[in-house]
Amino acid sequence: MPSLAQSLHSCDLGHLRILAEHWGIELTAPDARTAFPRLTEAMLEPERVAEIHAALPDEARRALAALIAHEGRLPWGQFTRAWGDVRAIGPGRRDRERPDRHPVSAAETLWYRGFIARAFFETSSGLQEFAYLPDDLLPLIPPVPEAEVQTGNSGESPLLGRPAAPKERAHPRPADDRLLDHVCTLLAARRLGIDPEGQFPDAPSALLPFAAELLNTAHLLTPDGLPNPDAARAHLESPRGAALRQLFRAWQESNTHNDLHLVPHLQPEGEWRNDPLGTRRFLLGLLAALPGDTWWSLPAFLADLRRDFPDFQRPLGDYDSWFIRDTRSGEFLRGFEHWDAVDGALIRYLITGPLHWLGVLDLATPEADSPPEAAAAFRFSRWAGGFLGSAALPEFPAEEAPFHVRSDARVGVPLLVPRAVRYQVARFCHWDPATRHEYRYRLTPASLERARGQGLEIRHLQTLLARHARRVPPNIVKALDRWAQRGTEARLQPALVLRLGSPELLQALRKSRAARFLGDPLGPTTIIVHPGAGEKVLAALAEMGCLGEILGEP
Repeated sequence: MPSLAQSLHSCDLGHLRILAEHWGIELTAPDARTAFPRLTEAMLEPERVAEIHAALPDEARRALAALIAHEGRLPWGQFTRAWGDVRAIGPGRRDRERPDRHPVSAAETLWYRGFIARAFFETSSGLQEFAYLPDDLLPLIPPVPEAEVQTGNSGESPLLGRPAAPKERAHPRPADDRLLDHVCTLLAARRLGIDPEGQFPDAPSALLPFAAELLNTAHLLTPDGLPNPDAARAHLESPRGAALRQLFRAWQESNTHNDLHLVPHLQPEGEWRNDPLGTRRFLLGLLAALPGDTWWSLPAFLADLRRDFPDFQRPLGDYDSWFIRDTRSGEFLRGFEHWDAVDGALIRYLITGPLHWLGVLDLATPEADSPPEAAAAFRFSRWAGGFLGSAALPEFPAEEAPFHVRSDARVGVPLLVPRAVRYQVARFCHWDPATRHEYRYRLTPASLERARGQGLEIRHLQTLLARHARRVPPNIVKALDRWAQRGTEARLQPALVLRLGSPELLQALRKSRAARFLGDPLGPTTIIVHPGAGEKVLAALAEMGCLGEILGEP
């Protein structure tokens, strides 16, 4: 970092005289060029530094301690948010009003005592503005008592927050492995090209975009968006514990899975970029410092994070160039005043969303009916050690349940049917809405035809039924054999039926220009009308002197 002389080199004579006054240095030089070397020499006397430091207000000494704890520098935005602004005042007004005699903050006190300076330094993320202690002044500052260094400013995964209060942890919500079932459903839907609406009962709305993005993150899809045959098969055939750990580690190590873009109600716009992998690693580092078996307060954790590491995802402290819209209000959330709505919301989302859905964190809510995203406490789950460290995974439930086939061609697939089996069964069936405990399907001619179009044969389904169904009703065995040989033999379809008063009128209509709108006759006075042609047939009848109506319409 620059020396004291380099830091003061651009100061005008009025600023140097203010510094000299506070340091008790007589300064009679006629100009700044002459004054600043004399001033810097006197300011670097160890006894004088100790005396001026001891006279600082407590808040200013704590701010100085925060800088020292960070090796003498902090991003300017972070420093001034913690310790107050330094007012931008021109030389003339400064010399008239003397803000140094009535500073508005600890930062301004240090600024007009010459302890801190301000400059841009190169970082891994580009140029960034810092508050810093001049290099040669830093070692002269007396050691700072431990109590004056703010907790959390060491940068070494500090302990943020506090244990949760009883009210915050009143209603626990243990982590589960339902994400695996949702991923199976999404893979099957992608393979069939259908909308999986109705297949996620009780799942929070934010989970589905996350799970859909996770398919790419875990490389379960090909570039054209279909399930990758080998990767999807390996995932679906893995034991539940290993499969969930695979998803967690894919998310943990991804630099393309952008969690900020998945936070509900936030819509990033523009060309700016964030670092999702860096943010994820930072948060996991903070969580690693927490006690493993203790419920921890989420509001307190967020409050300490805002105080100590507000710029965790903004290495340049930039709160203005990121264009993020609140989709509820349409407002752009720019500026540090929206930290809770953007940066805080991201951390809350990561804790109550991905880290909970992936089985790492248990949650707790103050009220029994509060949704998980309103959690006030969290702790590591029973599986966390196997995901975050080298501990062996606890036992997960085995996927050994059979599925049920009913005589009316409905199929019920409980949660613990092997996921690879459900994936295949789903490809042969029409999907009905799922329940919390069972996926529900129906065997239909259309679903069987769709499966055949994707290269599946009835014998594949018959093998699945023989191996994994509890029982297959004889009529279903017969129906599948018959469909394989003859295709669809029965069809129901909605139809518009025209009933006339006499056979002669029907014969006359069939000879008229409306004949092309008529289908098969159902009797001497009844005939089917093609869909959408009802009004045309009524118009033809009117021309023939017969008024008619479509029943059920006003």
